Amino acid sequence: MLLAVAHGSRDEAASTSIRALMRTVRSLRPELAVRCCFLDLARPSLARALAQFADQRPVLVPLFLGTGYHLRVDLPAALAAAGLPRCHLAPALGPHPLLGEALADRLAEAGAPSHAPVVLAGAGSADPTALADTARMADLLATRLGRPVTAAHLSAAAPTPHQAVAALQAAGRPGIAVASYLLSPGFFARRAATTAARWTSAPLAAHPAVAHLVLRRYDEARAATALRSAA
Repeated sequence: MLLAVAHGSRDEAASTSIRALMRTVRSLRPELAVRCCFLDLARPSLARALAQFADQRPVLVPLFLGTGYHLRVDLPAALAAAGLPRCHLAPALGPHPLLGEALADRLAEAGAPSHAPVVLAGAGSADPTALADTARMADLLATRLGRPVTAAHLSAAAPTPHQAVAALQAAGRPGIAVASYLLSPGFFARRAATTAARWTSAPLAAHPAVAHLVLRRYDEARAATALRSAA
């Protein structure tokens, strides 16, 4: 079983987008049992899902774009409480070239031209590992687009997208695009849309490349479990 774990939000649109992503995942691999749960603010909770499905030994796939506190601390603790080994936890989704594909598509959908400088707007974190992941994703997106991408953070770190856009404008680059490095609509997506950039892309949501990446992370964790069992 693949048990996807999202952060959770009070915004129903965020939960709706996660469930749409799960429908896409199921359509790609219909023989696989796929469920989703949330760390906070939405149901079902991770604790409830693990209690319900622990006997099926699910693989947890975090729907997080970087490796922060939740992935390093909260999810391993939840697995341990359910009696499941650490290898049942897949890596974070990002950074990964498939996310670069999804981000590039979202920019194109927003109308951003191929020459526009890009600011990658991540959620932000106080965790240096998560910030490094966003910087690495900016590099991957720059490779995909063939032009520079500035990493920015919507909370807890600098530069913010507003600062990054302002710096580019001050350097004489008025036509700027913001790539929303977010899975779902909600507070951060609304904040990303308030910069002075000319174009702001939508969250990644149920982009097919994200669904393929969810399955890739699941397969990686399953392989790690098989290696541990064989050792």
